[in-house]
Amino acid sequence: MSSFSPGTFGVIGLGRMAQALLFPLMASGLLPRERVQAVVASDASAQRLAAANPGLAVGTDAAAAWRADALLLAVKPQQLAALAATAPATEAGTEAAAEGSIQPPLLISVLAGVTLGRLQALFPGRRIVRAVPNTPCLVGAGLCGLAWGEGVSEAQRRWVQQLFAQVAEVVELPEPQLDAFLALTSSGPAFVALVAGTAALLHEQDLHPGQLKDMVSSPGGTTIAGLRRLEAGGVRSALLEAVLAAAERSRELG
Repeated sequence: MSSFSPGTFGVIGLGRMAQALLFPLMASGLLPRERVQAVVASDASAQRLAAANPGLAVGTDAAAAWRADALLLAVKPQQLAALAATAPATEAGTEAAAEGSIQPPLLISVLAGVTLGRLQALFPGRRIVRAVPNTPCLVGAGLCGLAWGEGVSEAQRRWVQQLFAQVAEVVELPEPQLDAFLALTSSGPAFVALVAGTAALLHEQDLHPGQLKDMVSSPGGTTIAGLRRLEAGGVRSALLEAVLAAAERSRELG
């Protein structure tokens, strides 16, 4: 079975999530930094990132990134249409061609809510992967859902899985399930933070949430009264509705 190893790797939008994915790959040697061409919006950002990462090519011109064998697209969804207008006609990456293993270039999108169908329409001729990594990927402990576009080879799938496995537990999902996955894994931490700031305590003390509830409440006390009010107010239902609303908004962004 053939393997896939991009000779060049482009990154358009080197924000926190893209850095969380890219830097472990470079540190592990899986993706040598001399093969990477990163693109950011401003000269100031390019200079700062280049100074902090010697040997990494960072600029504001996307042309070199577009020519790469594989490309990570990590801009804001609202920037997608304008960016797509600058994309050149698709050609197989020059490094792959030189090695005699020409494959259509791979585009990996981490744009929330942007569907495979829309990406394929904007970037015809590329093999498209839609990835949904959540915030804990920033500390190497995340979850990432992956959905495959048409024509993505088994070798390309294995390589993409290996990429995200550096920072997350990887789950392959049918694309219709990605919006719910996004709402639960990406928006979920914000919902939990809104109603409970005790995650660190639970972790550090190795407590079950029920144990913590018992520790801070007593029969007839103030905390149990508050918990009863939360139950009466339908907090569990409200959290469920929040997840559903986030999933719906994800679909609207696409």
